[in-house]
Amino acid sequence: MGLESIVFYLFAVIVVASALVVVLSKKIMYAAFSLLFTLFGIAGMYAMLMADFIAVAQIMIYVGGILVLIVFGVMLTTKITGVDVKTGPTGKLNYIAGGLLAVMVAGSLAWLYTSNSWISAPVNETNTSINAVGNLLLTEYLLAFEVGSVLLLIALIGAALIARRK
Repeated sequence: MGLESIVFYLFAVIVVASALVVVLSKKIMYAAFSLLFTLFGIAGMYAMLMADFIAVAQIMIYVGGILVLIVFGVMLTTKITGVDVKTGPTGKLNYIAGGLLAVMVAGSLAWLYTSNSWISAPVNETNTSINAVGNLLLTEYLLAFEVGSVLLLIALIGAALIARRK
C-alpha cells in the first residue's frame, strides 16, 4: 500500500465520519462544523485526482461561501421560538427505512466492486490547469467573476435581512 492509498483512505474516513456527524447530529452548529470537514475532505480528494481548480473552487465556494452562509443563518435564527422540528411518532420508522436503504445501497456498491474486474494502468503525469483558468478568470472573464462575487454578497445580505425581519 503506497502513500497515495493511505492519504486517500484518510480522506475517505474523514469524509464519511464527518458526513455521519452531519446527518446524525442533534445540534445544528455541530452539523455545520462537521460539514466543514466533509467539504475539506472532498477538496482533498479532488486535489489527489489532479483537479486543482475544482479543489480550490470547492474550498472557496462551498467552505468559504455556502458554509459561512449556513453558519450565519443558524446564528441569526437562534432566537426564533415556537418552531417544532421533531419528526413525531414516525421518527423510528424513518430511521428504519433510511437504514434499510443505506444497507441496500452499500450492498449493491460492494457487489459492483467485487463482481467487476478492475484494470490497473499506469497514470500519466499531467500538467495542472489552474494557472490557465486563473488567468482566464482574471482577464477575459473578469466581469462574470465579479458578477458572481456580487451575487454571493447579495445572497448573504438577503439572508441576514430575512432572518432579522420581525
